[in-house]
Amino acid sequence: MYSKEESQKMKREFWVAFAEKYPRKWILYDTKIKDFSFKFYVDNKKVQVLIDIEHRSDDKRNAYFEKLEALKNILEEEFIKDLVFEKEYTLESGKTISRIWVEKLGIGFSNRKYWDEIFDFYFEKMNALELFYLEYDEFIKDIE
Repeated sequence: MYSKEESQKMKREFWVAFAEKYPRKWILYDTKIKDFSFKFYVDNKKVQVLIDIEHRSDDKRNAYFEKLEALKNILEEEFIKDLVFEKEYTLESGKTISRIWVEKLGIGFSNRKYWDEIFDFYFEKMNALELFYLEYDEFIKDIE
């Protein structure tokens, strides 16, 4: 078990190593849609690439989610498979968001032997989600 300081240091090393292996700027929060973001997640049991839709307005949040759901077949056939779509996802804080994600179980950041596997997973999946988004962003943004 790691101390809090050791864990934070290892997380920093993990993200620096990822940036060195795949030096590029990711879209992440720069989607031009309020509260619509791409995220990387890692803990000691799994890694995930996520799209979080956190709009305060349930109507807008649902509208963006439904846009993505309408593109699900294209997304899965041309870009990325094994996505999980959850319209009502509850965060630990109790906040309800919409989330779409892909994950790999049984690997985590605290075991360095998995880092290259995690980095490759991140690159492949996030790159695919970004390519999809860049091709369909105008359709996704048009919820009015």
